[in-house]
Amino acid sequence: MIQAFYNAAVGAQQQMLRLNVQANNIANVNHYGFRAEKPAFEALMYRNIAGADGAELPKGAGTRVVSTATDFSQAALEETGRAQDYAIFGLGFFALFDPSTQEISFTRDGSFSPAMFQEQNEAGELEHVWYLSDGEGRQVLNTGGYPIVMTDFNAEQPVGVFLIQYQDGLQHLDSGRFLAGDKNGDVWMGGAQVLRGYLETSNTDLAYEISKVIEAQRAYSYALRMVTTADEVETTINGLTGA
Repeated sequence: MIQAFYNAAVGAQQQMLRLNVQANNIANVNHYGFRAEKPAFEALMYRNIAGADGAELPKGAGTRVVSTATDFSQAALEETGRAQDYAIFGLGFFALFDPSTQEISFTRDGSFSPAMFQEQNEAGELEHVWYLSDGEGRQVLNTGGYPIVMTDFNAEQPVGVFLIQYQDGLQHLDSGRFLAGDKNGDVWMGGAQVLRGYLETSNTDLAYEISKVIEAQRAYSYALRMVTTADEVETTINGLTGA
């Protein structure tokens, strides 16, 4: 009965991980540019064992969550009327440069704003420069791949849209940002339309996510019931052995 306990425990644990993915999607249903994730399951070790009359019977250890696939499909656009809100109509991402870490990340959330950064000029003096920013210390890149400088709170260059060769496997940093690695291939300038005064909504389907939450909750309860049943059977067997 040890195998039954193990299968049930693994099942309950993996359904909790699945619920975490669904809960994160639901929590970001109103977050602009958010991309929903779907858990992908994989079978654990399976093998055949010898049964009666030489029959081979399958024996396994359940399944586990191996990855979460991100849904990059286009979501609805919402008009905001704000000058520094941008939405991509088509494929691609906005690029964000973090001066403190030199990291470039990608997002579909175009809710930007002017932000002041302190820099050293050619004379070695500190000066303040206004950039188009995501509001969290990262600068938005233009079509040439450089941070966008602001003059009178207006962007001097158009906002860039970047395409990533392989979107599968992008590292999800937080609710709206992604980080590309070597496995994601090349990054180049895209030609998608950028709409100013609009934001792209989350592509989370709330009805779908709620149905998946109910499904995961039931699977979790069945796994716990399996633990209880296995315990009752083993208790009965142990009682017979000691009789």
